[in-house]
Amino acid sequence: MKIEIPKSKASRLVNAGGVILVTSSYKDKNNIITLAWHTPISRDPALLGIAIAKSHLSYELIKKSEEFIINIPSIDILKQVVFCGSISGNKIDKFKESKLTAEKAAQLIKTPIIKECIGHIECSLRDIKDIGDHGLFIGEAVYASAEEGLFDETWQINKTKLIFHLGGDLFTTNTEKINIPKY
Repeated sequence: MKIEIPKSKASRLVNAGGVILVTSSYKDKNNIITLAWHTPISRDPALLGIAIAKSHLSYELIKKSEEFIINIPSIDILKQVVFCGSISGNKIDKFKESKLTAEKAAQLIKTPIIKECIGHIECSLRDIKDIGDHGLFIGEAVYASAEEGLFDETWQINKTKLIFHLGGDLFTTNTEKINIPKY
């Protein structure tokens, strides 16, 4: 037997996605937003999509700067990840208050990366799609990096734990890698 799930919670049926911290910057304002709504869109060119509510500061900063960085956190900074998703960057400096370190990006992107994250994808904004109360920002990866020893074709989950959002205040992490041979 199956039970009905309210439409407002339907996204949670498919939303056990990895949590990312997206940094954005415009003029002298930097921000960090915690997101679980993201997806690869194309391999060639390398395009990624992130969904951000139109009411969030990051929406405005990315729209104006035409760039953003996807920072991949590990379980080691879960408290900072939750903090950055709990309060508006309009009210505080999230880098300062979370004690996360802003570092210069590797390429021409002016937005900072988060030093404590284990991976980064620097993106140039390609397009914004209006989708309900969110905008789908499509970024082209111009540079990607990962902490040495933690990524080799895929994340080495025996060496690091990624964060996955189940909805609300619930998170989980990866526990095992399963290799299924191709048919």
